[in-house]
Amino acid sequence: MLKLNNIEVIYLNVILVLKGVSLDVPDGKLVSLLGGNGAGKTTTLKAISGLLYVEEGEVSDGSIEFDGRRIDRMHPEDVVRLGIVQVMEGRPLFEHLSVEENLKVGAYIRSDAPAVSKDMYLVYDYFPKLKHLRHATSGYLSGGERQMLVMGRALMARPKLMLLDEPSLGLSPMLVKEIFGIVKRINTNEKTSILLVEQNAKLALEMADYGYVMENGRVVMDGPAEKLRDNEDIKEFYLGLSKVGQRRSYREVKHYKRRKRWLA
Repeated sequence: MLKLNNIEVIYLNVILVLKGVSLDVPDGKLVSLLGGNGAGKTTTLKAISGLLYVEEGEVSDGSIEFDGRRIDRMHPEDVVRLGIVQVMEGRPLFEHLSVEENLKVGAYIRSDAPAVSKDMYLVYDYFPKLKHLRHATSGYLSGGERQMLVMGRALMARPKLMLLDEPSLGLSPMLVKEIFGIVKRINTNEKTSILLVEQNAKLALEMADYGYVMENGRVVMDGPAEKLRDNEDIKEFYLGLSKVGQRRSYREVKHYKRRKRWLA
């Protein structure tokens, strides 16, 4: 469904952030994108969704294809119309609007009113708390409620592909488990493909079909999620655990060798 072919991203015509990134998201699959702060994960999502242009960035080399169509030169609104929706880190909302009004904003590209109403109930089925809060002003929601709302708003667009950026950030362990369970249900029940950016490697790899690891703007490792879960380098890099179970500093953990570029 989604294919990134050796892309490079540059900001302000000066700052090179992504350096030959290639990855695939197959139809109906959940793919995790892992990496530390500054690895280039969020920039990768923005390259796909078209939001780079808002921040004076651009895909300067390579290509991005979705359903066989090149999209790296498209504006964000056109990318959304193709069925790609990004759920941004930080959970931005129209804070003066109610919960239900925010959900309706997610369906602004749709003209099928009866189906939109039906999907509103679908969102409330995934997020029962939002139904009780539907008349509440969204600016007063808690972090967990905001995460539910931004995901629900994305669902209202009926996406083929959802780009999730750090959904667990700042949430309690109990809420994180709940949110991740809903993400998996959406992937399974709605057949929505998901590209998940997440620093919680353990949870991300437990639910993903495939995973990629980024470092310094490059993909340095990838493979089926179950193999990455058992990889000693992944355990060491993300959990700070050596082979004998001793906790280590991130600075002591080796950097991965650069993965070979894929041929476009």
